[in-house]
Amino acid sequence: MFTTVTPSTDKRMAEIVEKVSKGERLTLEDGVYLYKSDDLLTIGQLANEVNLRKNGKKVYFIENMSLYFTNVCESYCAFCNFRKDQDEEGSYTLSGEEMIAYVEQHIHPGIREFHIVGGHNNHVPFQYYVDSLKALNKRFPDVTIKAYTAAEIEFFTRISGLSTAEVLTELRKAGLQSLTGGGAEILSDQYREKMKVDKANVDQYLDVHRTAHQLGMKTHTTMLYGSIESHEDRIRHMIQIRELQDETGGFMVFIPLSMQPRNKNAGIMRRNSAYEDLKTIAISRLMLDNIQHIKAYFINIGVQLTQVALSFGASDVHGTILKERISHAAGALTPEGITRKELIWLIQGAGRIPVERDTFYNEIEIFE
Repeated sequence: MFTTVTPSTDKRMAEIVEKVSKGERLTLEDGVYLYKSDDLLTIGQLANEVNLRKNGKKVYFIENMSLYFTNVCESYCAFCNFRKDQDEEGSYTLSGEEMIAYVEQHIHPGIREFHIVGGHNNHVPFQYYVDSLKALNKRFPDVTIKAYTAAEIEFFTRISGLSTAEVLTELRKAGLQSLTGGGAEILSDQYREKMKVDKANVDQYLDVHRTAHQLGMKTHTTMLYGSIESHEDRIRHMIQIRELQDETGGFMVFIPLSMQPRNKNAGIMRRNSAYEDLKTIAISRLMLDNIQHIKAYFINIGVQLTQVALSFGASDVHGTILKERISHAAGALTPEGITRKELIWLIQGAGRIPVERDTFYNEIEIFE
């Protein structure tokens, strides 16, 4: 039994505490019960103990840039306010040279990673996406390219006629080193139908990551929560990720993404509560026993709640980002980026040890 977890008078909660203390895997029923419970502090204490057991007091961050080659997209997902039609005002498709010019305007020597996602633009061939990475890799060979979601990879297979493995192989030749975690939303076909997730289905999302892992790649994975899904949907999502991780061991981090309203002026009743955000981070830490890190994504939950999340199971605060667009197009009220100095302050202010990392969680510098 964890000595720092306050004893619970709730028999069911006490059983879960006992299971976690013994390192036993939580079930679907356990996860749903935790969501229904109002005992946030016990859930948070449990998640904190699990995280300390895995990572100690270290909290990781990276200096990175978010890049978006195109916002033109064939899909019309109900929650997305980033996508544009080809001829719509505000649409764009950048060449490799144009993106290099943008990067050179904003980059500084500490940047270690390009985080690249975008629309499913079927007005350009697959080679465009290959050449985009190739141009960046040639100009900035020391910056890791983490690019494209599993949904984008599935889209590339359709426009190219290549298999998933062939698409990934071509992109790796161009400089791709890791996949982003986006495109998961909620891993439920019923949810995806209702939310008009007009892109990779559940099996396709998982298969892309499975294939990437089989090719030797390490990847990221997400869950977009806070719309129509049930608590059971969220737990089933986590269990599917956990099962794939059992199979491949290729996920480095799980990223709960708090759904943003489409209108930046939307009131607090249109947003997930801080209570729900903290509970989801904590439950993610408890359910995903085979994934090393849970990320608190400050873009979605804010920098101060991110600090609190570090006591609720999170061991990663993402990175400097620089000009995030997708969540902000959907109504995020947080900064579009944050400085390295601010990230270090944020982590130290939570009583944790900041660790600058690379894409693959190799430690670059520890700030003790």
